Amino acid sequence: MPRFCQLDEEQAEFLEVFLRCRGVIKEVERELGVSYPTVKAKLDSLLSSLGLLEEEGEDIGRRRMEVIEELEGGRISAQEAIKRLKELRR
Repeated sequence: MPRFCQLDEEQAEFLEVFLRCRGVIKEVERELGVSYPTVKAKLDSLLSSLGLLEEEGEDIGRRRMEVIEELEGGRISAQEAIKRLKELRR
């Protein structure tokens, strides 16, 4: 069974938008109405699900997505999200 069949609905929709935008992050941001870190986190999550991300990158991608979800859910402030995302780049 192709790896793409394993994607959940959100990941499949993101992949479709990403391909339609030819991988141009700015276009993906605009079409989805989300920020750059959100696009990167969704891309990392997609790559991880497809087994195309190294383990270290997979962990960072998962943690980025968690930070973004906390921010979107109002559980942390923008300042805290920025701080955590910067720490992940080290």
